[in-house]
This record gives sequence, C-alpha cells and structure tokens, in this order.
Amino acid sequence: MNTTMHKLVGAMVLVLGFAAHTAVAGPYSDDLAKCLVGKTTNDDKATLMTWIFSAIALNPGISQMATISPAQRDQIDRNMAMLFERLMTDTCRAETRDAVKYEGNGAIEQGFEVLGGVAGRELFASPEVAKGLASLNEHVDMEKIKAVFNTAD
Repeated sequence: MNTTMHKLVGAMVLVLGFAAHTAVAGPYSDDLAKCLVGKTTNDDKATLMTWIFSAIALNPGISQMATISPAQRDQIDRNMAMLFERLMTDTCRAETRDAVKYEGNGAIEQGFEVLGGVAGRELFASPEVAKGLASLNEHVDMEKIKAVFNTAD
C-alpha cells in the first residue's frame, strides 16, 4: 500500500471513528457523499456500524463490555475493507476520482463522515436502541435538572 493510500485509510479511520471534522465540503465531495449515502444498502451500513463498534470496543475504558474474538475482528475488518474498496473503486468510482482530483484527499474524509453520520442516525433510530437510551430517564433526577433552568442568574 503506498503512502497516499495509507493516508486515505488513516483518514477514513479517523472519520468513521467520529473524529471532529470542521472542513467545508465542496461540490465534488458533496457528490461523493451523496453517492456513498445513496448507494449503500442497509447491510452496507450495518457493516460500517459493526466495524466502528469493533474499533470503539478496543478502548481500554470500555473493552470489558464487548467480547470480540481475533477471528471475528479479522472478519469485521475484511468486510469493511471490501465495502470501502467497492465504494471507492466501483460504486462511486467517478465521484471519488473527481472529488480527489478537484478537492484533494480530504474529500474522501468528508464523504465518509456524511455516510458515518447517516449510518449512525439509522442505528440510533432502532426502537431497541431508542428504548435503551430512554432508560437513562429512570436514573436522572429531573427535578434537579429543572431547577437549573428555573434558577435566575
């Protein structure tokens, strides 16, 4: 893998890992993002979310909460690599080429940031996930929260 590809893959890892990103997208990276979002299937988005989850699960602060075997992690990585390769070289080939040609490698970051955001929103829209998030309310003292807003400064 050449240096440019290492940088692209590294950038993808950062973006898909929900790194902060503030660059403004141009028309070609917008087209790439539209292609990535529009032409990925629900299975593709699940592959992406599984890969992100498996990467996040490596964090020492939460690693004890998820058990992913080396064989599973390898398969997850392979699945994501195949998805990334297919999207960049086949499904959105022209958009990828034009985005990089006219806007640089950052266009790939921007495109995958949008795709990651869409896939994440879909993940959180699941009724099971929404129910899990709502269970936080059972443990929050809402009167204390309301008091913050009712206090005159």
